[in-house]
Amino acid sequence: MVNILFYESGNSRIVSFFFASAAGLALTCSFPGVGLDACAWFALMFLFFALRDAGCKRAFLLGVTAGMVHYLTLLYWIVPTLHKYGPLSLAASIAALFLLAFYLSLYMALFSVVIVRWLRTPAFLPVMAPAAWVCLEFFRTHFFSGFPWGLLGYSQFRHLALIQMADIFGVWGISFLLIMANSVFFLVISHLSGRQWQGMRIGRKTLFCWISVLGIVIVSVLVYGSHEIKRTDRIAESSSKIRVAVVQGNIGQAIKWDHAYEKITTEKYITLSDRVSRNRPELVVWPETAVPFYFFYDTILTNRILETVRRAGCFFLVGAPTYTYGRDNRQVKIFNSALLIDPKGQVSGEYNKVHLVPFGEYVPLRKWLPFVGKIVSQLEDFSPGKAETILRMGNTGIATQICYEIIFPGLCASMVRVGADIIVNITNDAWFGQTSAPMQHFSMAVFRAVENRRAVVRGANTGISGFIGPSGRILETSGLFKTDVLFREVPVMLGHRTFYTMHGDILPLLCMIILLMATLWCARRKHVAEKMGLPKA
Repeated sequence: MVNILFYESGNSRIVSFFFASAAGLALTCSFPGVGLDACAWFALMFLFFALRDAGCKRAFLLGVTAGMVHYLTLLYWIVPTLHKYGPLSLAASIAALFLLAFYLSLYMALFSVVIVRWLRTPAFLPVMAPAAWVCLEFFRTHFFSGFPWGLLGYSQFRHLALIQMADIFGVWGISFLLIMANSVFFLVISHLSGRQWQGMRIGRKTLFCWISVLGIVIVSVLVYGSHEIKRTDRIAESSSKIRVAVVQGNIGQAIKWDHAYEKITTEKYITLSDRVSRNRPELVVWPETAVPFYFFYDTILTNRILETVRRAGCFFLVGAPTYTYGRDNRQVKIFNSALLIDPKGQVSGEYNKVHLVPFGEYVPLRKWLPFVGKIVSQLEDFSPGKAETILRMGNTGIATQICYEIIFPGLCASMVRVGADIIVNITNDAWFGQTSAPMQHFSMAVFRAVENRRAVVRGANTGISGFIGPSGRILETSGLFKTDVLFREVPVMLGHRTFYTMHGDILPLLCMIILLMATLWCARRKHVAEKMGLPKA
């Protein structure tokens, strides 16, 4: 095994691609589904071994290889989602998965090229690699609508003390630390084996320095985390509470939009809500599109829901499709909405989903792609709502996040910044079936709680519903594909704002500055080498 790990140049190309594949597989193992989160601390070492004597061209191919293996195994659930519930054939669904995996693997490829091109000196690996990784995760979050699913830091969602620094740096801080650790471990093994990076040996002083830095950083993070957990729990304990019930109807996606089941679905949610009303909740949460018709359009079923709210005597947050007419009363806009209904049965607030799912809720560039359809063919394209819309339940501000909006850190932070006191995520994860996707989706909500020090209430049609405390502690969850009702008091963290909430993505900005400085340094070094007639680095 040792001989394979430190391969010689004779079979370096074959073995390097083997290690790139191992890196991708180990990354997937660190996420929910496999759940070996310790893999995130060494997975990228395999890629570094593959890159240690590679040029830019081979680095790109190695990065694509690692990325394809990782994203094909992490996002495999896209195939049954598109094939079973969407308009695509099995072959087209597999092609869509490969296309998405290839796009995402380009970020891994660019990471590999940056490391090889700009990092001739191994002494800078533990700072350059994390900076490059965080920058690319940040770009992936924002480019082409953004798809920040499975950022590396999310793999550590169960380690409370470790993830508390997210209230300063966001999820990026945990990703940075993990890549730093991978880099230092790689330097240690390379030094002990006498191997080189791009023709340069790893010195003993460099190694000792980075081991010390990594140790100090990890200890500092854990000490800070332990302190913040106690402090946050203390604040939460002394804060006012609201009693919240979550209703998980468990409506199969195959019948969810069937008109024949509209009444059955509505009556099921009404029955479950009547049952939980005995606990005298202040807020009852129904999942995304729990109402399988346009609210107010079907007056009979709408009135049944409003009667249920009046009978319960509390607020209801209900997921439903809604629509409005344009100025000419011809153009219709359709929204994926969350309606806040007060105890008198009046709609007191409406949040319309802002960040829509491409090809799921609308077709990008429909004018140029008229032949492309949506997954939810029963409904027309949704329109985006107004950002930073806070729903008010008395003095409590609710940040509503519909479906995968919860995976975008900036959306939650902006809503807390303008006055949200709790975060409610409603979703319909029935699309995913019995795969690892629901747990991956849920794990990302943990970071929104830590980043903003807000309790997160999650209502999912088929699971995973649950409650997350302001310190990121998972308080209670439902089972998958089970009809369930959850009830709990959650703290209202009035007025408290974290550094991340107020200042946002400072760490990615700092990482960009680091990469810019590295670029300028490389350019200067090349200029000096050319001027002195030295070989190019």
